[in-house]
Amino acid sequence: MTIQFLARRKRGARLGTAPGARCRCPVRRASAGHGGAAAAPASALRRMLRFGFRFFWQSSLAMYSVDRKLPQARRRAGDAVRRGGGGAMESAAKGGYVLANLAEVVERVLGFLPTKALLRAACVCRLWRECARRTLRTRQRIAWVSALEPGPAENHALVRALARELEKVHVLPQTVLYIADAETFSGHEECHEQKKARKRNSKETALALEKLLPKRCQVLGLVTPGIVVTPMGSSSNQPQEIEEGEAGFALLFPKIDGVKIHTFHFSKDVKNRVFDESKFAEAGLKNNPDLRVVLLFGYNSWKTGATRFLHQIVNPLNEKSIILAGGQVESFTSLTSENSHAQPGDACGVVGLAFSGAQIQSATVLLDQDVADERTAEAAMQRLKAANIPEHNTIGFMFACVGRGYRHYKTKRNMEADAFRKFFPSVPLFGFFGHGEIGCDRIVTGNFVLRECNDIKDDLLHGYTTVMTLIHLGSTKASQA
Repeated sequence: MTIQFLARRKRGARLGTAPGARCRCPVRRASAGHGGAAAAPASALRRMLRFGFRFFWQSSLAMYSVDRKLPQARRRAGDAVRRGGGGAMESAAKGGYVLANLAEVVERVLGFLPTKALLRAACVCRLWRECARRTLRTRQRIAWVSALEPGPAENHALVRALARELEKVHVLPQTVLYIADAETFSGHEECHEQKKARKRNSKETALALEKLLPKRCQVLGLVTPGIVVTPMGSSSNQPQEIEEGEAGFALLFPKIDGVKIHTFHFSKDVKNRVFDESKFAEAGLKNNPDLRVVLLFGYNSWKTGATRFLHQIVNPLNEKSIILAGGQVESFTSLTSENSHAQPGDACGVVGLAFSGAQIQSATVLLDQDVADERTAEAAMQRLKAANIPEHNTIGFMFACVGRGYRHYKTKRNMEADAFRKFFPSVPLFGFFGHGEIGCDRIVTGNFVLRECNDIKDDLLHGYTTVMTLIHLGSTKASQA
């Protein structure tokens, strides 16, 4: 996965020594005097700077630091080397020794790099590779990329935002959930040269998103009538309900100790009216004692038999001590995993994400049709708050009916997202407006304190409601947001 996430593998190979040489690290070679040329230390430093390192290499071995004036210092040192200055040679040798031998120093400097730059640096030598691996293992906080404003018509705003922000994120994603608005993801765009409108190809857009991510990354992509998203930058940013216009987000889940996240897909077989429940075991939804949360998304719900098929999926899972939440979407556009690659089709079905792990805690509340003002919306959030789910390393999901939003609340926008933020100011919120909701009032914690739904199976399927969900993924080793 890491090699596929690099821009080019040959970029890392170019940093090594000539064939037959023992040392591939440019700084170790400079400090040892390989090459014999006076310009070798300056060349090695330029290669180090290419990976984003900023350290003041003219300081002593015990006092290294990052210096904002490094470019000017590098130029002065390079001039001194070209003039034959011995002081610059000695300082470069000391700096090279530090970065070639002291793992503690290298690991601390690497910790400032975003993931893509970190993976490039891992190609330099064995020491840097091991330090990069240890650094990646500590990055277990969820990251996300959000797109809130439309731009040029060639690509969807989420494609541009993801291409830009992946250069900056500090996680290596293993599972990605992206959701975009259905209208512009596969809608119409104007072609000025031909003076006519042509339809944007949703398959091309989905493929463009998938190509930006690691090859072995699990990707689940959905398109819906509306989006609920927290802007990038901080988990305490105000979440937005975007019911019209171009928008989307991508949730980036890294490898988290004690947590397993996997995708699944059940498609309706037109030749068989009875669903084969052995497929639950294949998808990890049966005989899995660590299963805690299942997010379900039905697609092509307008087709004949779609509702009945959804019941066949939900009813067996409703008997488990797990959280079920989700809704009906327009369609799914991406579903890739390490062992499969499913393409959207004309049949109806269900896709989703399953979260397994003893440390996971979760809770859901249902905002029914009677919740129609600020007071009743906040009362529902108080029920969710009463579940006492830890808010650190926690994400929120909002699955709402397309008929709610500002129309339901008498032209007042962002009502439910604002109510959520009032009670959970540091928890990012994501979700969508769809064609039906899945969920109920339920709590699952580490002690299995479970408030069951009623015995009627239909309790999980709703219309004209909103389902709010909290998922806590346990403590993390890193503090990156």
